[in-house]
Amino acid sequence: MARALDHLVIACRDLGAGAEHYRQLGFRVGPRNRHPWGTENHIIQFDGAFLELVGLGEGFVKPAPDDPVFPFAGFLAEFLSRREGLAMVALRSADAAADRLAFAAKGLGAFAGFDFARLGMRQGREMEVAFTLAFTECADMPEAGFFVCQHKHPQNFWDAAAQVHPNGATGVVELAFAHPEPDRVAPFFRDFLDASLEAGTSGWRAAMAGGLAIIARPGAEVGLAGARVAARDGSSFWIGKGSAAP
Repeated sequence: MARALDHLVIACRDLGAGAEHYRQLGFRVGPRNRHPWGTENHIIQFDGAFLELVGLGEGFVKPAPDDPVFPFAGFLAEFLSRREGLAMVALRSADAAADRLAFAAKGLGAFAGFDFARLGMRQGREMEVAFTLAFTECADMPEAGFFVCQHKHPQNFWDAAAQVHPNGATGVVELAFAHPEPDRVAPFFRDFLDASLEAGTSGWRAAMAGGLAIIARPGAEVGLAGARVAARDGSSFWIGKGSAAP
């Protein structure tokens, strides 16, 4: 079984408008939070995974390329200079420090270790949440961000009440990754997902905990909803529909 999805990073130029859009779609959107480096977010929780609506907060300064936070904050700043939307995917990790070393050993990017904490609200109470991230990269998909996330205080983050959405959504059931040559990126996804890939008519697929990951050509029909994978500038993400996403 592949790694489980932890969260999807959805970049918003106007974070308030993005949060309102998801409320109108029937999601329960959490309060606004601020990262120590100046990005801000709203969380939409499911049982074991979440959507992160994220934007550049007031006073944000793009970090230097050698700053450990650059693969997140610098990547988002560059992404938002081009467009909005689904920018990064984070998988769940039990040991992000070990994953970082494994990624580097496999030639998937030699990034610095990165730990951080912030304050968040849980059932009206302010609590500290903390994470260790390990970044990686796919050279053939430079506009897509990838990392794994280890939760240090999961009991302070996950909240069953926040996971009940008026629209009935319960999770993300599918992820599709579009690339004009799926075979070129299949080795990266095999290592990132930590999974065996099965060949399909339009690319590759892997079973994930609670869902499915698909690597397909742009325009291919994929998934439960029979949607077509769309790609901009050569590579992109698509969130599967069904019971999970707008």
